Amino acid sequence: MFRKSWGDRPLLGRLSRFVGLLLLFWLPLAIPIYSLIEDSNTASILGTGILYVQFLVLLRLWGRRVYGESRVFSYYGLDWTARNGWEFVGGLLGAIAAILVLFLVQVGLGWLNWQGPQVPLASLVGEAVVVGVAVGFAEELLFRGWFWDELRRDYSQSQAIALNGVVFALLHFIKPLPEILRTAPQFLGLVFLGVILAQLKLRGRGRLGYPIGFHGGLVAAYYGVNVGELWRPAQDIPTWITGIDGNPLAGLLGLLLLVAIVIGSRGKKKARGKRQEGGEGSRQ
Repeated sequence: MFRKSWGDRPLLGRLSRFVGLLLLFWLPLAIPIYSLIEDSNTASILGTGILYVQFLVLLRLWGRRVYGESRVFSYYGLDWTARNGWEFVGGLLGAIAAILVLFLVQVGLGWLNWQGPQVPLASLVGEAVVVGVAVGFAEELLFRGWFWDELRRDYSQSQAIALNGVVFALLHFIKPLPEILRTAPQFLGLVFLGVILAQLKLRGRGRLGYPIGFHGGLVAAYYGVNVGELWRPAQDIPTWITGIDGNPLAGLLGLLLLVAIVIGSRGKKKARGKRQEGGEGSRQ
């Protein structure tokens, strides 16, 4: 079923084979699930869970048989090391701090008032972290693991970063047209978030600790704020400024924060490059 020659094909040829195989195994299970289970949420959770388990199995086979990698998940960035763990924690705390800054700015401008959690704090934090880490792990292994590797085989680093961000945003916009139009301001924010997460993978020298942590931290913070109802609007501010559906990154303030992170990451990268060049020059 798998051939090493597939690895020599252009990007679209490789992607079509991978996705085709995934659908081949998933659809026979998904069709009866979505047809027979009346509760749409239950059907969606079950169908998505089966799809991701099959993705993990296929990813392992793909890495071994197409690219000849013996340690497939490590190859895609899942190193079970202390360093990757600390990078995960750093990304998680960095994301939570970024969201906190957004809310403090809105509090300072008089747009929000603190009202405290509306559910038990311990359970809220636990649920938020579990949901955030689960989403961060699943999406980062997909987008900054497998898909990033496929992009880097055909494109330069800067091209791969841009494409990764655009595709990441597009796949989050698979929804009915009215909903796409209503939430359109989120698109650019998702592109910048995809770019940031790709940069974080490069910062970790190919490891996924930083991007999983940062992505998970954003989801956890968003979950905690919305489910816990920690803040209430102090005045009627347009959602395109503060964030659509309560998502702090889906508004003008969030977009400005993401742009600042992208610019800051590029500045740090250039500074590291200059220091390395200086070090090499002094050694010569």
